Amino acid sequence: QVQLVESGGGLVQAGGSLRLSCAASGSIFSISAMGWYRQAPGKQRELVATIGRGGSTNYADSVKGRFTISRDNAKNTVYLQMNSLNPEDTAVYYCKLSEPYTSRNYWGQGTQVTVSS
Repeated sequence: QVQLVESGGGLVQAGGSLRLSCAASGSIFSISAMGWYRQAPGKQRELVATIGRGGSTNYADSVKGRFTISRDNAKNTVYLQMNSLNPEDTAVYYCKLSEPYTSRNYWGQGTQVTVSS
């Protein structure tokens, strides 16, 4: 069983930065693709960024050049460095682990990011 715990959210002014972390339990982290998603009030959950087990990355157009996803397999942790934040980035941010060979996905509980103007 995999458990994901996000941290690092909070309140920040526009133009500021935050770094989110997501720590995973279990032994499959290093062979799993990881992703960050977000859900703003009244909107559907959307992809922010993903990172493959080999380190390949993918970003939503809205965050390209501002956000960076990375992983530390030794710590079973994925990060999301968020720079140049704007109020449109306000949302609950979730991390997801995609278990290989099973198509099973695990989600964290989410961490709130609020950007004030």
